[in-house]
Amino acid sequence: MKLSACIEWLFSDASDDFVQRIHLAKQAGLDAVEFWRWSNKDIAAIEAALRETGMPLSGFLAEPMISITDPANHAAFLDGLKQSAALAQRLGATVLIAQAGNDQPGVSREDQHRALVSGLEASADILAGTGVRLGLEPLNTVIDHPGYYLSSTREALNIVDEVGRPEIGIVFDLYHSHLMGEAIDDVLAGRVSRVVHAHVADHPGRNDPGSGEIDLGRRLAWLYDNGYEGAVGLEYRPLNGTANGLEKVRAALSVDSAAS
Repeated sequence: MKLSACIEWLFSDASDDFVQRIHLAKQAGLDAVEFWRWSNKDIAAIEAALRETGMPLSGFLAEPMISITDPANHAAFLDGLKQSAALAQRLGATVLIAQAGNDQPGVSREDQHRALVSGLEASADILAGTGVRLGLEPLNTVIDHPGYYLSSTREALNIVDEVGRPEIGIVFDLYHSHLMGEAIDDVLAGRVSRVVHAHVADHPGRNDPGSGEIDLGRRLAWLYDNGYEGAVGLEYRPLNGTANGLEKVRAALSVDSAAS
């Protein structure tokens, strides 16, 4: 199991220097790093730190972050996707993360669903041959993202299947899925191949794995045993410092499978 540190939160307790967090992740023995927006970062400095440390970059957000549920935004999203994909290739990342956007008042879910499918079909054309995949991310609407359109992993998978292109998959966040009351072996049965990246955090608090109620180790074991081969993104808010908690986090996420 490869652990990828989301350095927006991890190691922020140890350094205000974003780039230095790449070095801290390397020193802590983690396998990769990831972040959110690229447009507010010093890309040249990040590129240098990745090269110096040999740390892989798992992925980052596709920008601009605008609602793909609205066809009027598709041209701007696709123009930004071209830039995001070029940067992913430059930095060696294989995953871009797309968020659907908020539920649009007065627009049926069917129309928004169709807009997502058409936007992702066009996205697949842009990504074809780049080696970069786009992961559509379902988010919980209970705590963190009220009003977000896509809270269901099953619907996200249905959208991906309608698109029917290898460039398009989902990001499966075990924290968000748990808050939406989903059982991993139910919503992902037979469709684990559509998962391009995974995220973990515990509940309550979206803190360190092992600090709350989610059986993350069992769920990850199921995910890997059913064919997942990607990294696990550590996207949580450390309770008592990142480095101090990593031993317990690793224990909580331990996967008893051939893929671990």
